[in-house]
Amino acid sequence: MGLASRVTFYIGTDGRVLYVDREISTKSAGRDMLARLAALGVKRRP
Repeated sequence: MGLASRVTFYIGTDGRVLYVDREISTKSAGRDMLARLAALGVKRRP
């Protein structure tokens, strides 16, 4: 109670929600996002 909850939505280029991540760690959020995007098949920009 009294703590903020975090949710990350991954949205495709067509506007559809690809994944909803409710288990966010502020310590590893960046690495986790990159891993999830790769798992969803999103290609990295050059």
